[in-house]
Amino acid sequence: MKPTPRWTALVFALLALPALAAPQIQDWRAASGARVLFVAAHENPIVDVQLSFDAGNRRDPADKPGVAELTLGLLDAGTATLGEEAVREKLTDLAASVSGSVDADSATLTLRVLARPEVREPAVALLAELVARPAFPDAVLRRERERSVDSLRQRETDPGFLAGRELSRLMYPAHPYGLGARLSADSLRRIGRADLLAFWRTYYRPESAVVAIVGDLTRAEAERLAERLLAGLPTGRPAPAALPGVSMQAAGRLRVIAHPASQAHVVMGLPMITRHDPDYYALMAGNYVLGGGGFDARLMRELRDRRGLTYGASSSLAPLEGAGPFELAFSTRKDKVGEALAVARATVADFVANGPSEAELAQAKANIVGGFPLRFDSNRKLLGYLGVIGRYELPLTFLGDYPARIAALTVADVRDAWRRRLDPARLDTVVVGPASLDAPGEPGGMTR
Repeated sequence: MKPTPRWTALVFALLALPALAAPQIQDWRAASGARVLFVAAHENPIVDVQLSFDAGNRRDPADKPGVAELTLGLLDAGTATLGEEAVREKLTDLAASVSGSVDADSATLTLRVLARPEVREPAVALLAELVARPAFPDAVLRRERERSVDSLRQRETDPGFLAGRELSRLMYPAHPYGLGARLSADSLRRIGRADLLAFWRTYYRPESAVVAIVGDLTRAEAERLAERLLAGLPTGRPAPAALPGVSMQAAGRLRVIAHPASQAHVVMGLPMITRHDPDYYALMAGNYVLGGGGFDARLMRELRDRRGLTYGASSSLAPLEGAGPFELAFSTRKDKVGEALAVARATVADFVANGPSEAELAQAKANIVGGFPLRFDSNRKLLGYLGVIGRYELPLTFLGDYPARIAALTVADVRDAWRRRLDPARLDTVVVGPASLDAPGEPGGMTR
């Protein structure tokens, strides 16, 4: 099917917009070795700062998953001179906020504060002290450790969480990317203050830090901010081990987990995409057509619209330093699992074999290209992209390149990439709900 003139015209009409809107990113190395990325934004008197380290949960000790998250979570619990309450009072007095997050590849702290020097400077000094002189108080650790245990137990009642965790264990059985899926109440309770200190000393290195700054600053002010932020961290610590490669299984496996939920939750996946993947754009555009485009996606049409097997089906790609996952997910009635799985597998196999139609790809391009400026239409959104560009050493032109590269794709490009990269027979599958699964054509696998 050829693309309609409407979709084709829309792609070319929208293509110029992101290039015009792409911010001017300034980039340099601080004296500490940290990479700094800065965008001046003078529309509002606010400064947003993101500080990230190569301290994601892939760095957890193999026998103590959870250390990365607890380390980051307790950075604001006090320092050698400030208690937890004193830190909170200072942030309140400065009308500043500090938040944090951990993913597979990095640990990140974010500061938002007014641009006025009389509040900005003490807020930056406070964040620098939290990073360079954490106290990790035993009492706070015990409290947060138990909160983490309670949170984990609550999540373990959710069939969607159980499905995702088991899928991660299948995809990354011996790889650091699977450490988070091996978190347990027992592993959390084995974590002590010495573990947090050792993790902080090993991975909170200024040489691996990325500082992203967006806000009402001059370049000279941004340089001083970045230097002050990391001034208290010692340099010269040994670099941690490189990330090992991700191994692919020869054949997909099936796991069935009984659960009293009214519906069955199904997830499928395999390791697939890196941040520097040569097929990055073709995989991203193809995923939109297959399952990332909401009601426009094939999985939704086949499973929901044509057969009424689910309220929603989707697929996603999570690019990482190593091979991040391609995942597919949906829920269905327990007595319809076999049929729904067969339809999902057939839909994926057909897409891999034949790729998108001309009309599907044109629609995907129009939506991706047209919506791309909304991905960085605020300081906070842009800050996240700067962090990604810095962490993965992407080109500074990434935000302008993305829509242009998507718009240039052909059906053959997408079809060739998915044919080479996704073997449907290698997809791991997890079903949470029924006590067992006995459907024609299903692959063998352990059932529990």
